[in-house]
Amino acid sequence: MLKRLKKMKKEEKKSAAFLKKLDPAYQVEKGHKIKLAIEVANPDAEVKWLKNGQEIQPSGRYIFESVGNKRYLTINHCSLADDAAYTCVIGDEKCFTELFVKEPPVLIVRNLEDQMVMKGERVEFECEVSEEGAHVKWEKDGVELTRDESFKYRFKKDGKKHVLIINEVTKEDCGHYTVKTNGGESMAELLVQEKELEVYQNIADLTVKAKEEAVFKCEVSDENVKGIWYKNGVEVKPDARIHITHIGRIHKLTIDDVKPEDEGDYTFVPEGHAFNLSAKLNFLEVKIDYVPRQDPPKIHLDCVGHMAESTIVVVAGNKLRLDVPITGDPAPTVVWTKSDKGKSRMPKSDESSEVAFSADLMKDGQVITDADGRVHVESTKGHCIFTIEGAERQDEGVYTVIVRNPAGEDTADITVKVVDVPDPPQTPKILSVGEDSCIVQWEPPLFDGGQPIIGYVLERKKKKSYRWMRLNFDPYKELTYEAKRMIEGVAYEMRVYAMNAIGMSRHSPASQPFVPIAPTSEPIGLTVDDISDTTISLKWRAPERMGSAPLDGYAVEYCKEDSDEWVPAFEGLTERNSVTIRDLPTGERMQFRVRAYNLAGPSAPATLAQPVTIREIMQRPKIWLPRNLRQTLIKKVGETVNIVIPFQGKPRPKVTWTKDGEPLDPKQVSIRNSDTDTILFIRKSERKDSGKYEVQVQIENVQDKAEVNIQIVDLPGPPQNLKITDVWGFNVALEWKPPKDNGNSDITGYTIQKADKKTMEWFTVFEQYRRTNCVVSDLIMGNEYIFRVYSMNMVGLSPEPCFSKDSAYIQKTGIVYKPPVYKDHNFSEAPKFTHPLVSRSVIAGYNATLSCSVRGIPKPKVTWYKNKMDISQEAKYRMFSKQGVLTLEIRKPCPFDGGVYTCKAVNDSGEDTVECKLEVRPQVTKEDTKK
Repeated sequence: MLKRLKKMKKEEKKSAAFLKKLDPAYQVEKGHKIKLAIEVANPDAEVKWLKNGQEIQPSGRYIFESVGNKRYLTINHCSLADDAAYTCVIGDEKCFTELFVKEPPVLIVRNLEDQMVMKGERVEFECEVSEEGAHVKWEKDGVELTRDESFKYRFKKDGKKHVLIINEVTKEDCGHYTVKTNGGESMAELLVQEKELEVYQNIADLTVKAKEEAVFKCEVSDENVKGIWYKNGVEVKPDARIHITHIGRIHKLTIDDVKPEDEGDYTFVPEGHAFNLSAKLNFLEVKIDYVPRQDPPKIHLDCVGHMAESTIVVVAGNKLRLDVPITGDPAPTVVWTKSDKGKSRMPKSDESSEVAFSADLMKDGQVITDADGRVHVESTKGHCIFTIEGAERQDEGVYTVIVRNPAGEDTADITVKVVDVPDPPQTPKILSVGEDSCIVQWEPPLFDGGQPIIGYVLERKKKKSYRWMRLNFDPYKELTYEAKRMIEGVAYEMRVYAMNAIGMSRHSPASQPFVPIAPTSEPIGLTVDDISDTTISLKWRAPERMGSAPLDGYAVEYCKEDSDEWVPAFEGLTERNSVTIRDLPTGERMQFRVRAYNLAGPSAPATLAQPVTIREIMQRPKIWLPRNLRQTLIKKVGETVNIVIPFQGKPRPKVTWTKDGEPLDPKQVSIRNSDTDTILFIRKSERKDSGKYEVQVQIENVQDKAEVNIQIVDLPGPPQNLKITDVWGFNVALEWKPPKDNGNSDITGYTIQKADKKTMEWFTVFEQYRRTNCVVSDLIMGNEYIFRVYSMNMVGLSPEPCFSKDSAYIQKTGIVYKPPVYKDHNFSEAPKFTHPLVSRSVIAGYNATLSCSVRGIPKPKVTWYKNKMDISQEAKYRMFSKQGVLTLEIRKPCPFDGGVYTCKAVNDSGEDTVECKLEVRPQVTKEDTKK
């Protein structure tokens, strides 16, 4: 653009044909209209308009106007094709300009959405912009993305939609992705999670006797996942009795020759995944004594009478199986009872629920009905088995097994504890927010599921989105968390999950929506505007960085020079950018500061460079005359005159106004003075108010003056002495003199009118005519005409015209000789290219031209094609035609501009075409040369 402007500046020369040339350059927004204007010396001059060397024909988009000496070219609905060079031609003289078409900013209508995907999946970030085919830029963590050889990133356009596609995401693809246009940007976050592991078979609780084998077995979805076994939180190491195997998806822990010390909680933790599988090994020691006949019943549990050691833990949803070895002869009767609190009462021996060699289930002395089929009681020789399918929380309690036979009875208590995932935590609260972070706090769940809470998992989402993003994969043990990497100004919500050894709870209710914001930067330009013995006036400008939250106001504070105690200058905040602080101690040196407040709190303070002494400063009087008053102020009669002239000076100076050296008339002119300016006001101006006004400000012997020229203009009087000086043929020559009263303004022209004495209807012959004589032509033979003239100045036409004293009669003439008509010779000729296009090979980035020449009568219409596509309206190309030589200029071609170019010439007698090939080679860099 600068090169184009420099060329135009060199071509500027004084012209006899142009009174006012085109401006060097014009700018217009796409879709709007632009008006190019010139002023010519000769009102009858013919003007041609050219675009890139081609003459413009009037149409709906190109409108030509001629008003007096001014010529206009209006271009409606400007497009990028109108970004070109325009020329106005009058005879042999030309003037040039450049039109730059500016595209309006492209806005983002639909923003990107945060996404959380599994490793190896495909991700699509999609947004929608305000215009089709707009150019957008994609960035990852501030680095622009391009289509690489591996096709990892692909970009797709579909009308207003723009899509970024990432194939087979990895952990390295995590981050913030941004799409930018020239009118805005949108950001979203991508989180990549390792593939979720599914559990096909969980490990189950085991109750094993001494010398037996215990096998914990689980099956997961990924056969490549390894894992670690733990016993009571300590890693299990294989030895002669303990074997750990991993075959495909199945993981096994086998313990041979079980001993009492093997009892405990066993956990399998898959590597790289935030969960574990747990089960309990219960050791059952059977004491077998010699039982003679008629032996009383005996329950063989090593934990009889010790409730703390007889607790069996089962995970909710798993199967609870109590297998109790018993002895007795004859075979004892078994009764099971359950008590939620303490030990259950033993039923009496004559209860109807006791049946020999059978088993009943009772709760608090009542038989439990097996309505849902979950509870099963079974007695076999030497064993009584109690089973609950899918244990639930209400199944917790103390189970008592009672065995009786005629020789006696025995009882044993077994405490069953059902553990489950915890309840969801309470609704989280947002304690504070920052520029891209927040601090969230929550309360533990009301019930921990019977196992201690090992941590929490947090998620967040944008308020308008439906995707929840996980913030941590490892359990977080605290109750306060700082969430980061959020986008300022976007509303978010948070929720929390609780985790124990069993698993993860349901999520908590979502928090109240919150918006990450940052305090503004400090106010800028804090200066002292005015100072007196007890007051000081400060002013400042708004902070450079306002942030996403609106500005609430400013707080001003002050302190003495040797003190650290800052005192508020007023209560609350002010929205103004200036303040006057009163009742300050005279002569004290004080420091002042200003802080801006928004929803995030106060900004850093803006402080004066050094303390200020509270004392009035003498200031010389000085008038600051506004630029528009340095030249004559022109007003029409009846208009209001309102002049404001600022000045400075301390103490307040004395202000004096005079007109042409005389005092002002207070009935006609009003004066109002303040500490900083003076105003001259005339409600309804008159011609006599014109003159030179002088204002003077004075403090003691020091003064300053300024002058203002006011010109009150009115309509002019009529011209004088309009005469008909000559009549010949159909023409009349007129002459007149300027008006006596020009309305206190230069005469800008005259309006001449004629009227036929038969009809007395007046018609305008000339408008804004500058001379005092003219020739009225094209009058009708046999008619008699009279004439009148109006004078014109900047206010308008004179109220009255000047009439011609005489009339002009157009005489009839004799018979006009009509010469014979001869048929013109037909010089038309079909177009023919006299010099063809030549194939070329150019380097990318440098302007290229293609040239050929053509002849034909009339001048043929020329059209350029690239690969048989019309390129006449594309801004990248410029077409020139001079004396039959046709030139196509390609601005900074790229490899895409290579191809077959065709030039076609057409007129009424025929058409002709030529074509060539253009090859665009990439630029050779220094690195390529070294290679």
